[in-house]
Amino acid sequence: MQTERDLLPYLADLEGAIGNLRNTWRPEDPAYRADVCRQTMMSLSYAYFMYFHADAEHPDWAPLWNPVYTLQPNPDDIYVQSPIRGDLTYRVSGNRGTCRILSFTSQAALSGTVDTMPQPSGHRECDTNDLGIGLGENFSIIFSAERPAGYEGHWAPIDRSARGLFTRYRMYDWETEVDPVLSIECLDPVPPKPRLSQEEILHRITEMAKLPRRKTDLYYPMQNGVKDRVGFNVFEPVRYPGALVKQTYWPACFQLDDDEALIIETEIPSRAPYWNVQLNDPYFNALEYVYRLSSTNGAMATLSSDGKFRGVIALTDPGVPNWLDPAGYNEGGIYGRWYDCDSEPVPTITRVKLAELPAHLPADTPVVTPGQRAEEIRRRAVACQRRRRW
Repeated sequence: MQTERDLLPYLADLEGAIGNLRNTWRPEDPAYRADVCRQTMMSLSYAYFMYFHADAEHPDWAPLWNPVYTLQPNPDDIYVQSPIRGDLTYRVSGNRGTCRILSFTSQAALSGTVDTMPQPSGHRECDTNDLGIGLGENFSIIFSAERPAGYEGHWAPIDRSARGLFTRYRMYDWETEVDPVLSIECLDPVPPKPRLSQEEILHRITEMAKLPRRKTDLYYPMQNGVKDRVGFNVFEPVRYPGALVKQTYWPACFQLDDDEALIIETEIPSRAPYWNVQLNDPYFNALEYVYRLSSTNGAMATLSSDGKFRGVIALTDPGVPNWLDPAGYNEGGIYGRWYDCDSEPVPTITRVKLAELPAHLPADTPVVTPGQRAEEIRRRAVACQRRRRW
């Protein structure tokens, strides 16, 4: 490469991500175009970690989804990833922390790295809870296609087609729970990490430029499919292949006017180790969740006196518990989760005038004052910032 102009051919595939504007709900809307351009730059910056940070022989954790890379992370989860190879053996070690879930998922390809996700997917999942690794406990897990001969410690299988491993560590109480500390190492003899050739660098830049389009190719249809099948303001429960096997999702697409509110109402299962609900934008990104109340969970939420959860989506503070702030969007996505619950009720959404909201809530619903709301947001932002997010 002799000039900046030499780089342009390798970035041409970025146009594919912008072209996917046609698959959004309002392709002629200038605000949608700006959002998709921002999303493209977000995915491109994330792609550097994917293609240049580590390799399967020299693994290392890199950011996956978090408050910066917002292509639909659960706000309660932090995700990191590392390249691996199914014919090699790895050790993940560290401290379990005290968060609710620490899980590892290996796949034949991580999303965004291929045009079509492989089938079979090479998916394998390992949950430290199922391995009996206690909260705050130091641990070591061997990941390999076959259990090493004579090894009696914690072991998790990976498919020989595996090319990526990602973690999910889920916090319920952001203020008090402690994230894990993790390392990953390849146990096979490998050469030193090499200097990349010019050809390899250019190849990886080309792949980087493809990732934003590959991501939206995969994720836009997921949210669009909910809207096409059930419309707005209706939940459609689903289990996703490759997702947590104990988890049922309840997605919906929301829509409301400036002077309206949406009431999400649901029973809570008798056994509910974890549940949450979050708001997304129309392009499958989690809405701002550090400084806005765009999500809640079973540890944060206030239940009504009848034991039900009632959340209120409104563009302005409704002055009641469980405000879900859509961050300036009149439409977008909702994702809820039941994890390992003994029942899976389907919540309802009721669209009402904001001025009439009290008539649709229990008479004893508490009032949340502006001062109380400001303190709630302050504590949320501080707690989120203290997590190890990347």
